[in-house]
Amino acid sequence: MSGSLYEKIGGEAAVNAAVDIFYRKVLADDTVNKFFEGVDMDKQAAKQKAFLTMAFGGPHNYTGEDMRRGHAHLVARGLNDAHFDAIMGHIGATLTELKVPADLIAQAAAIAESTRKDVLGK
Repeated sequence: MSGSLYEKIGGEAAVNAAVDIFYRKVLADDTVNKFFEGVDMDKQAAKQKAFLTMAFGGPHNYTGEDMRRGHAHLVARGLNDAHFDAIMGHIGATLTELKVPADLIAQAAAIAESTRKDVLGK
């Protein structure tokens, strides 16, 4: 099947569903939800949808900060590899719940993993 990962997983509707399910999982997880206290989750979800659309090869409408700058305040609050791993787990669980094929989940995970050093300010 040709096309971007964005197209293969189902485009805008799939990304929107994934982000909504993902943040439900994240906000229910006491190991990471503290990083979202006081965050406007509608704005956060919109930024995440735009970022994933771009990262997965869809239309480029992401206007947020780069990963390092955008997460620096969280690193200052203790964001670390264990938190990143928890988020990675929620990404995988979300895509599994949406019945995304394993090979596409692996591609999405590789894209997410590629941001680890910048997100954690390493």
